[in-house]
Amino acid sequence: MLDANMTTQLKTYLGNLREPITLVGSLDDGKKSADTRALLEEIAALSDKVSASFDGDDARKPSFAVTRASDETRSVRFAGLPMGHEFTSLVLALLWAGGHPPKVEQDVLDTIRALDNDFDFEMYFSLSCHNCPDVVQALTLMALENPRISATLIEGGTFQSEVDERDVMAVPSTYLNGDLFYNGKMSLEEILAKLDDGADAKAAEKLSAKEPFEVLVIGGGPGGVASAIYTARKGTRTGIAAERFGGQLNDTLGIENLPGTEYTEGPKLTSDLERQVAAQGDIDLMNLATASKLIPAETKGGLHTVELTNGGTLKARSLILSTGARWKQLGVPGEEEYRNKGVAYCPHCDGPLFKGKRVAVIGGGNSGVEAAIDLAGVVGHVTVIEFAEELRADKVLVDKLESLSNVDIITSAQTTEITGDGSRVSELTYLDRATENSHTLELEGVFIQIGLVPNTEWLKNSDLELSQYGEVVIDSHGASNLPGIFAAGDCTNVPYKQIVVAMGAGSKAALSAFDYLIRNEASPQEERVLEPA
Repeated sequence: MLDANMTTQLKTYLGNLREPITLVGSLDDGKKSADTRALLEEIAALSDKVSASFDGDDARKPSFAVTRASDETRSVRFAGLPMGHEFTSLVLALLWAGGHPPKVEQDVLDTIRALDNDFDFEMYFSLSCHNCPDVVQALTLMALENPRISATLIEGGTFQSEVDERDVMAVPSTYLNGDLFYNGKMSLEEILAKLDDGADAKAAEKLSAKEPFEVLVIGGGPGGVASAIYTARKGTRTGIAAERFGGQLNDTLGIENLPGTEYTEGPKLTSDLERQVAAQGDIDLMNLATASKLIPAETKGGLHTVELTNGGTLKARSLILSTGARWKQLGVPGEEEYRNKGVAYCPHCDGPLFKGKRVAVIGGGNSGVEAAIDLAGVVGHVTVIEFAEELRADKVLVDKLESLSNVDIITSAQTTEITGDGSRVSELTYLDRATENSHTLELEGVFIQIGLVPNTEWLKNSDLELSQYGEVVIDSHGASNLPGIFAAGDCTNVPYKQIVVAMGAGSKAALSAFDYLIRNEASPQEERVLEPA
């Protein structure tokens, strides 16, 4: 099951085990059970601290539990083979069960251990989903740190009948005590916030107690991270307040246009950026800190205030806004009702759930055509629906799309409604803009790829100038109309929304912010506030 490279790496990792672990398989006579047996035997052969047995009696077969030998209550179960994107999750489960410390803040571990209710999680993932590992790893850690928490992590392709019975049409899909808990990616901190009623208040108190920053970056995407790295290297007290570190990178698969990097994937680049931020040592990263209101400084050189959705506040002499953008919605009847019930936005994550089925991709730009090409290799049939008279994607992509036998292309079409039976999508209606006739497509899935909308709603009553599209208006230096407030990336009015553009813009905004700080001294009162304790 493991190639030579994976075997070598895994053997090295298992050298970090501090105590014995047991792998307990629940198997039947099928091929996937045979593959599971082979995997567990290979793992056990790599370390004298790992043993494997095959006398498990779990109803899901094949499945296996990773258990701390000294305490059988510390256990996590994988149903199906955690390979592909989930192989790292398996490695971490082995390490954590064996006593290797997780790279998690102590207060987060304390919160996990303090949960005093019984939580039984079931989570469905697909091997091609790049958003799933975060949820898998979060639930794994929780189950191994708190005996009252159980987690079963289920590869949907192996348990297709179960997926169909529960109408799982998007991954990651997480159930708690038998009921749907959440559809979509969640970080460990987000899961804990939903379980711990006092989490928001504690987080708000902790954030409000922080001393003012010289530079506070709002947003943890590529633009925001580039800003923070540049200002921290200038020796300024820098913070990053991010709703979700990585931003849209977390939802991006192949990246092939980043100079110096032939190929990477969004989640990997996010991890690389997080490591670089940590290596700086001078950047205070505050994740799950969502801005809700901006109160600009009353005087030039004064302190700006950012209010957060959890009730906390942060202050800074200068701000760099890099809140990015999110997928634009169609805004038609049925879209919200059938979200995660056939309406999806991530073809890489959810495409495998529509194997052999009929789907539509709304949008004929690069994102839409790339999505259609990817889906065509998995689903039964793809219909691309484009509002304009022709596809807007690059010619090389259009040529590839047109060469596929299971793809139809409809242009000059306006999607007007998505309908279903209450639990899943069954039809899409569109208007032919040339004839004004209405048409209906029978299908099981709709993937929406029509562009981005900036995350700037929280700025609308702040006197900050926004474009007609809600973008922060900036000059050639990345400066807004308000002194000491700069912006970068997809939330601004720059014409190109690209990772490399955001990184460059973030660096420029950081240099401008530093220049602002050295040219505008803090008032005597603010100087006292900014002095180190």
